[in-house]
Amino acid sequence: MEDAPAPARLLLVEGVDDKHVVRHVWARKNPEKRQPFEIREKDGVERLVESISVEVKVPGRIALGIMVDANSRVESRWRSMERQLRIAEVDLPSDMDRDGTIIPGVDDAGLGVTVGVWIMPDNMAQGHLEDFVARLIPEEDPVWPLAQEYIHRIPEDHRPKDVSKAALHAWLAARAEPRRMGQAIGFGDLQLTGIADRFACWLRRLFE
Repeated sequence: MEDAPAPARLLLVEGVDDKHVVRHVWARKNPEKRQPFEIREKDGVERLVESISVEVKVPGRIALGIMVDANSRVESRWRSMERQLRIAEVDLPSDMDRDGTIIPGVDDAGLGVTVGVWIMPDNMAQGHLEDFVARLIPEEDPVWPLAQEYIHRIPEDHRPKDVSKAALHAWLAARAEPRRMGQAIGFGDLQLTGIADRFACWLRRLFE
């Protein structure tokens, strides 16, 4: 049995939650369109970054997207990707684009792989996927302030290290119908405006 061909358009993400969030954002924002790219989770940011120089060079690759969490190291995350892309002879700009970075894949022959980078949550601030999702909670949602208060009222020596991430998961768990992040997007519990519009636009510019 022959191996399946490598996808021409591929988005690399850290884990399965990232994959489902992207899939549901695309489906909600583009209900009439088939998703034109595959998503591959890399089981952590270190493995993802290490794979970049290899994935860029895969035969038949047209576009490669890279989506990682900033965590507390936005600038160092950018520099680590810059080093890997340089190995693959792709020059990353010195600064991140707030709307998502895209490097057109054009060489002297008019060919080459287009590379896109999105650093969660918004290409500017430290944080992660949960911070992106939290910004999609409707302003009038009655559960969100209670979830935040619950986390902050936990005694400091028992409080989760990442308060914003814990608050988002508390909100998801405390709703009448608890769902994971991707499911909450798919079922319409979250509003896909603002940062979600920018992210969906980046996906379209990169992969369509």
